[in-house]
Amino acid sequence: MVILFPSKPSILACGAVAGPLENKSVFNSYFDSISEDERWGQKTNEQGHSKMIQEACDIVMKKADLKNLDVDYFLSGDLVNQMTPTNFAARELAISFIGLFSACATSVSSVIIASLLTELGASEYAIAGAASQHNAIERQFRYPIDYGAQKPATAQWTVTAAGYALIGKHDPKLPSIVAGTVGKVMDYGDVNPFHMGGAMAPAAYDTINSHLKKRHQKITDYDLIMTGDLGKIGLKILKAMFAQTDAKQEELQVFRDAGAEYYGEDEAFQAGASGAGCSASVYFSYIEQQLKTGRFKRVLLVATGALLSPMSFQQGESIPCTAHAIEITMG
Repeated sequence: MVILFPSKPSILACGAVAGPLENKSVFNSYFDSISEDERWGQKTNEQGHSKMIQEACDIVMKKADLKNLDVDYFLSGDLVNQMTPTNFAARELAISFIGLFSACATSVSSVIIASLLTELGASEYAIAGAASQHNAIERQFRYPIDYGAQKPATAQWTVTAAGYALIGKHDPKLPSIVAGTVGKVMDYGDVNPFHMGGAMAPAAYDTINSHLKKRHQKITDYDLIMTGDLGKIGLKILKAMFAQTDAKQEELQVFRDAGAEYYGEDEAFQAGASGAGCSASVYFSYIEQQLKTGRFKRVLLVATGALLSPMSFQQGESIPCTAHAIEITMG
């Protein structure tokens, strides 16, 4: 489903923070802050996760010269059971809260809803985004950290990072959201939690293809189509799917993936990065800045999410996936 935003809500300010290991990211110079402590001085990983969210949101409000009471809505989610890090961050922020779960696609689903609220006149300022903390997520969805299991080459590394954007009324000098696509849930029967890129690629393809068709656009109408965390292998699968539709190789250069690029070519991170904070920290730092400098004029940001839980995996269920997209132009 494609949603048009005639009033073109703008991204008024962004905040992106990351953990110490993420200093190895190729995007590290674009982040607002990099913590030396992956727990942000807290006792548990989950408490650190919550503190990280608060810091990113505080940066957003500071840039926009706003206080908590000036913000109408906080829209966010994470991957921990019942999204408790986000819930506790919302408690501290004291902003009207809409909790969302689209797994790693939450970075974009939250912006779509914030844009809808702005379009309807129900919100003047809304903060939207997502976050992930490596240890909290890895021990929940994969082997326990202390187990020390060897991961296959298809596995991805959950980032410790958060990214948030302030969505408000149109400002011609800032990046603006002109359309969004809410993706369907796709399930091709994959059951391997160590190959998320392969599971999510069909959902990314379906959402991108639907957006282009309903918007009467071509791949080349965009300076960049960036997926969230397909990783190196998932990105190859996505490009192969578009190649079967007669897309030329030079056209496919428009496709990039935040997870595939996050840690560069460092093989220690296998197929690349993942986590709700992966796309969020890249979209709301690097992409925003590239739009503001004029390098990109029109981008399609597509966040992908694997909608599994520890229980569904243990019960032998396959991995349903989704992808949501936002079309952003400068001005």
